[in-house]
Amino acid sequence: MNSIKGLFTDLKKHKSKAFIPYITAGDPDSDKTLEILDIFVENGADIIELGVPFSDPMADGPVIQSAMERALSSGTTLRKTLEIVVKFKQKHNTPIILMGYLNPFFAYGFEKFAKDAKSSGVDGVLIVDLPPEETAEYTEILKKNKLTQIFLATPTTDSKRIEIISRYASGFIYFVSVTGVTGARNALPFDTASKLEILRTHFKIPVVLGFGISGPETIEQFYNYADGFVVGSAIVKKWEIASRNPQEKQALIDFIKQLSKSCHGK
Repeated sequence: MNSIKGLFTDLKKHKSKAFIPYITAGDPDSDKTLEILDIFVENGADIIELGVPFSDPMADGPVIQSAMERALSSGTTLRKTLEIVVKFKQKHNTPIILMGYLNPFFAYGFEKFAKDAKSSGVDGVLIVDLPPEETAEYTEILKKNKLTQIFLATPTTDSKRIEIISRYASGFIYFVSVTGVTGARNALPFDTASKLEILRTHFKIPVVLGFGISGPETIEQFYNYADGFVVGSAIVKKWEIASRNPQEKQALIDFIKQLSKSCHGK
């Protein structure tokens, strides 16, 4: 049983949901990234999504786009992202999912990337712009290196695509709550719960909810419909402030604690 599958099994036994915070690697630099990763673990993160900086993050809104720009300005590459994971895994066992766009992985060399990612301690990979119809070759390489492959499902994902994703996905399905870019929202679409229920009947692996989660209230609203929650932009925005002003760090920590408690039913 891999670490991600085992994690969801344990969470289900305890009637809890996975808390999955996101941060961009290298925002604003490697040392600061390790600092926020420590904060995640210390405050209940079950899995961490670590964004790979890219110059054209088409699925991301302005908050994460700015984080990507800061990371690229600090010289963060895919190789340096893996170095961050190595240092993180020297202290923690929390699963790390690399979330990014195909171009950096392709430029690195996918077979080399998969081998290096595994040896660095990466647990899974989510490539935002890799269509499931074209993933067979990549899936085999990831499987050979015992890396979990995560896929996105959207409100417009039809039954044919669900069938294809089911063939290749492992770990969990990341349900994108909105047709649009990332970013915290005041409310998610009214039919989010029903779409989550449909996906959970089609997939044998957990389904987590992401995109648009602004705080613990959103988690509590959909608690009974998802197996976990990814929180990105809302954390990244607070981290942008806290990384520049240490006096704001406690507000960030308190926010992460609230998210964690909501996911764990406390």
